[in-house]
Amino acid sequence: MSKFFSRDYDVQITAAAQTFRKTIELDKSVKAITHYTILSNREDLAYYRGSFKLDINKDEIAPDGYSVKKVMCWPTIPPDARLKSIGRRETGNGQIQFEYTDSNDGLTTFQPYVITLSVEGERED
Repeated sequence: MSKFFSRDYDVQITAAAQTFRKTIELDKSVKAITHYTILSNREDLAYYRGSFKLDINKDEIAPDGYSVKKVMCWPTIPPDARLKSIGRRETGNGQIQFEYTDSNDGLTTFQPYVITLSVEGERED
């Protein structure tokens, strides 16, 4: 019987105009990922400056350069609509590859910030 799984993974963005990579090793009990979203302690910087790439079990979910604007949610969005559905993606090798790129946009001034990849799915006991 499958149970609900939810986890947040933080990436520290410490320098402007660079790419930051994180390989996430999922617990063996996690069987599938069904939803994800991008959060930040500085939504303005993430929204205007950010793009990312996301792979689950070597399956491309978001291609390199995918705009954070497409998945970030503002407080006006109802809580049950803030996650992006990706169907049922088997975790296979149990790895998530996440790359976040900060780019100068001419509108904002860089300050260190945190990007959070939030994922939900199914796990077994």
